[in-house]
Amino acid sequence: MTRVPPAFREFAKRRDGMIHAMDGGLWLHRHLWKGKRLAHLVSTDKALLLEYGAAVGLPADRLQFKPLKDPRTGIARDAWHWDLGGPVLPPIRTVVR
Repeated sequence: MTRVPPAFREFAKRRDGMIHAMDGGLWLHRHLWKGKRLAHLVSTDKALLLEYGAAVGLPADRLQFKPLKDPRTGIARDAWHWDLGGPVLPPIRTVVR
């Protein structure tokens, strides 16, 4: 049985993505590193990130903890992210404006 990963969102503005992640959503943030297309999948909801990882074959011990500042308050909050690249990097789709 194939698992369907939870839905993530992409945003044109980093701040909007951070707010989505701070509210427990999955935010996909694309970036380049040493010329390679990669992404972080970020959230304050660790269980939702682990569910995503299980659905796409990521080992749970690869989930990374990194507190992030909530852009609305400036207060650091517990957050986690997956580093995504290669076959687990989702294809580009329309970005919300």
